[in-house]
Amino acid sequence: MKDILGEALIDFWNKKYSEDIITTSNITEEDEMPLPYLFRRWKDMPELEKLALDSCKGKVLDIGCGSGSHALELQNKGIEVKGIDISKGACRVAKARGVKNVENIAIEDFKGEKFDTLLLLMNGIGLARRLNDLPNFLSKLKKLLNESGQVLLDSSDISYMFEDEDGGMWIDMGREYLGEMTFQMHYKNNSSEEFDWLYIDFPKLQDAAKSVGMKCELIKEGEHFDYLAKLSV
Repeated sequence: MKDILGEALIDFWNKKYSEDIITTSNITEEDEMPLPYLFRRWKDMPELEKLALDSCKGKVLDIGCGSGSHALELQNKGIEVKGIDISKGACRVAKARGVKNVENIAIEDFKGEKFDTLLLLMNGIGLARRLNDLPNFLSKLKKLLNESGQVLLDSSDISYMFEDEDGGMWIDMGREYLGEMTFQMHYKNNSSEEFDWLYIDFPKLQDAAKSVGMKCELIKEGEHFDYLAKLSV
């Protein structure tokens, strides 16, 4: 699988920034993923991210750590944190930026350690891929938690994207759930394979959590259909 994200992050870190990542999906037009934003520090982070980082406790696993921005902020607070990412290039950059504990591994393959906080920011819950797969994904997270541990995640209800000008909804009958999207990333002359990505509204997140014996709490709603939630056993 081509490491589009890793290639772009390495270029930016090596001061070879010339363009951003372009994303395409099955329901939206082309969109830019600005590389400088992926290297943001505390002052440039959204309020929900800041609240999530302030809510971390104990030993933290940053799932999908990217360039390490969140892990670095936690380290600066004196919190023990480990970052994991499927992108080899992202892990290289995170280490170069100073993240002490980074592993190039998918969450599905990660095992052997338990944590007090699992962090899934920038819609990291999207790693579940599909709504039907969400309970199994949450069960995996549950196994990585210490007894009083927590999962902190942000996501969005993207049903607004399906509203027409009259306030009605257009429904794709081929989609089981509106939050299921298929993305592709493009950088320079390379493109990634298509991959599924899940956006989950809060009530459905609650239902999935309940089905695997987890409590789901709404911490705060954002300004554009987004929210921060906490899951616990």
